[in-house]
Amino acid sequence: MNLAQFGDLDTKTPDGPTPADATRRVSPCPGPAFPYIVGDSARMQSVYAVMKKVAQADANVCIEGENGTGKELIAQALHASGSRRDRPFVTLDCAAIPEGLMESQIFGHVRGAFTGAVSTRPGVFALAHTGTLFLDEIGEMAPHLQAKLLRVIQTREFTMVGATQPRRVDVRIITATNRDLRKAIAEGRFREDLYYRIAVVHINLPTLRERTEDVPLLIAHFLRLKAAEHRKTIRGLTSRAIEALVAYTWPGNVRQLENWVEQAVVLTDGDLIDLSHFPQMYEARRAPTAAPVPRPRLREMEKRYILETLELTRWNRAQAARLLGISVRGLQYKLQRYLGEDKNVAGILTDARPA
Repeated sequence: MNLAQFGDLDTKTPDGPTPADATRRVSPCPGPAFPYIVGDSARMQSVYAVMKKVAQADANVCIEGENGTGKELIAQALHASGSRRDRPFVTLDCAAIPEGLMESQIFGHVRGAFTGAVSTRPGVFALAHTGTLFLDEIGEMAPHLQAKLLRVIQTREFTMVGATQPRRVDVRIITATNRDLRKAIAEGRFREDLYYRIAVVHINLPTLRERTEDVPLLIAHFLRLKAAEHRKTIRGLTSRAIEALVAYTWPGNVRQLENWVEQAVVLTDGDLIDLSHFPQMYEARRAPTAAPVPRPRLREMEKRYILETLELTRWNRAQAARLLGISVRGLQYKLQRYLGEDKNVAGILTDARPA
C-alpha cells in the first residue's frame, strides 16, 4: 500500500473542550481538493461527489453523522476547497459552552455589557467575517438562540451583546450534528425555518461499520502518523489483526480506530502489531454473563400441566384424565398430593366444580 497517497492529517480531538477552546481558528488547508480524507468506499465516493459540487459554491451546508465520523474534517475540506480558502475558518462547539455564555460567544459583547465584561470581545461571527463559520453540534443550541441565528443568516447582520448598532457580516455557515434534526423539528426542539437556512445542502456521513472496506486504508494512515509522532518504527499489522479490526463494529467510528491504533503503537515492543495489542477488542466482546434462568422442577411442570388441563376441561376430571392419559383415580391421587404441597391448589380445588 502506498502511504504517500494520503496527505498529512491531524484528526486529534480535545479530551474535554472548554468555553475557551470551543472557539478556534484553523489555518487554511493547502493542497488539492480533499487531500486529508481517507476512504475509497462507495459510500465515501458519494460524499465526495456532493462535496465537489458544493465546495466552490457559497451555500450553507449541514453535515450529519455519528460522533467520530469526521464531520469537522469534512467542513475543513469544504472550506479549503472553496473560494474562501484564504480566509478564516472558525469553529464553535455549541455543546461545549454553557447556555448563559453562548450568545456572547456567537455575537461578541462590548465592555460593560454584563458583570465581568471588562473589555470588548468579538464573537465567532466577527472572527469568521469573509470566511467560514463552522457550528458544531448545532442540534444542542437553545431555541431562543436558534431564532437569533436565523435572523443573522437572513439579514447578514448581528448585534453584539450590549451594543445598539448592528454590524454587517459575510460568512459561509457550515453546521454539523449527531442528531436527527428532522426528528428534532417534529418534536419541537429545533426550528424548521432555521433548518432550511442551514441545510441548503445536506451531507450524511456513513459510520465506519458502513464502510468497512476503508478500515485497512485508515489503519495504514493512522499507523504512519502515530509511529512518526511517537518516534517508533512499525512495519505494519499482522493479517489476523487487520481481519479482526475490519470485522469489528466500531461504535466510536474513525475516532475510536485512531485511538486504538495509537495505543497499539505505544504498547508494542516490536515492529509488528498483532491482535494482542488491541485488548479493548476482547473487553468489548466479553458481554456480561446473564444470570441463569432457574428451570422448573419436573414435579412443578407436571402440576402446572395437570392444572391447565383441568382448566381446559372446566374441571371435568374424567375428561381431564383421558386427555392426560391416566386414570381418574391416578388424577385424584395427584390432586391430593398437590393439596398437601400447595395451599393455592387447595383453594382451586374448593372452588372447582366436581366432575
